[in-house]
Order: sequence, then C-alpha cells, then structure tokens
Amino acid sequence: MTFPMRINKYLAEQKISSRREADTLIANKKVLINGKPAVLGQQVNEGDKVELVEKPKKHTYLAYYKGRGIISHSPAEDEVDIATRLKQDYGLTNLSPIGRLDKDSEGLIIITNDGRLTGPLLDPEANHEKEYDVTVDKNITPSFTKIMALGVNIEGYQTKPAKIKTNPNNDKRFRLIITEGKKHQIRRMCAALGYQVKNLKRVRIMNIELGTLKPNQYRKIAGDELNALLKNLNLK
Repeated sequence: MTFPMRINKYLAEQKISSRREADTLIANKKVLINGKPAVLGQQVNEGDKVELVEKPKKHTYLAYYKGRGIISHSPAEDEVDIATRLKQDYGLTNLSPIGRLDKDSEGLIIITNDGRLTGPLLDPEANHEKEYDVTVDKNITPSFTKIMALGVNIEGYQTKPAKIKTNPNNDKRFRLIITEGKKHQIRRMCAALGYQVKNLKRVRIMNIELGTLKPNQYRKIAGDELNALLKNLNLK
C-alpha cells in the first residue's frame, strides 16, 4: 500500500467498501481520520487512524435468473429492469446486478448491495469463467467448434480461447465457457462464423451456478459458496 492515498481508495483497498460506497460514507460523516470526520478527496498518510462511526451495512448476495425481455440496467420507458422486478415481486430494494445480460438473453446474474464485487468480478484480465448454454440456427461443425475454442475475430478483435462442449442430443446446441465479456460477444462470435443464436442462457459465473432456478426466481448465495466466491475475488 502506497501512501498518501485518497480516503475512498484506502477504504476500498482495506476491503471495507467500494470507492463509491466510501464516498457515500464520507459524505454522511461516517468516516473518521485521526478522530475527525473525513472529507471527500482527503489523503490518508501512513500511521493515520481511520475509523468507521458505524459498521458497514449487511451485505446481501443473490443468484438471480434474468428472463428474456428483462433489462439488466437503465430500461427505456416501455421496458422493465431487474431492480423493478425484484421490488415488485419480492419487495427487495437497494440491490443491483453485477454485469449485464442483453435483453434477448437469459440466465444467471449476481445481485448484491456489496459494491466491492463489481471491479474484481468484471475485470477482463481476471479470467473468471462464465458458462453459457447456446442454441444456434443450424448444425454446428467440427470447424465451428475448433474456431470457437481457439478464438474468433469479431470486427478486428480476437476473442480469448474458450472451452466448448457439444450436445450429443442436439447438433445445434452447445456449452461455451468464456473468460471475458465483450458486448454481445457470443452472438457476434457465432455470427462471424455464419451462425445465428436462437437461445442464449448463462448457467454459471465462477463457482455460482444457475441450478434449478426459473425465470425471475432467486436464491441466496451463502455459506461455503459465498466464501469461495469472495476468496476467488480476493475479498476474503
């Protein structure tokens, strides 16, 4: 840890909060430096005593099945987003999805009020696995599976190597594991090889699996499952 550093960065590196959450704590005078309320942008020096006036909020972690047609973030006037569904159907508020699934895709998304997850989970250099169940418009070929595994050139960008497993009961269906998340990446990868995606469902993020959840259902992430997730994100 290199000093001096901004107080919000300090709290984030101490895994107390995200930088955004830290700014809120500071603005609400919940952070003290050497016994005095911190101010936004204040520098922390080595040896300074940093305290929280109150304990951080209790964190909630959910595995949620986003159905087709539901928006992850920032819906238009005629659209419904995940936060709205959670509030309407379960009375859950102040929770946000980490990452996105496009409107026509479905499956697993992690929901939380722990802003610390956002950076580590979405870091493109971290190589966190995400697994998808994909159905395309025609039978896949050995050439298709080979190129998908090696990486596909999508508009000048070469995707990272992926893992692909064909379905013995359906020649148009396969599982794909990727470690990055470019916009519409799997749809664009398939399109570059002459295929159109008909169904796209995310079934796993790191060690968190969709399991038997149905659209708009959720379950809590807790116990060993949560501990493993936080440990893999260097948050524990």
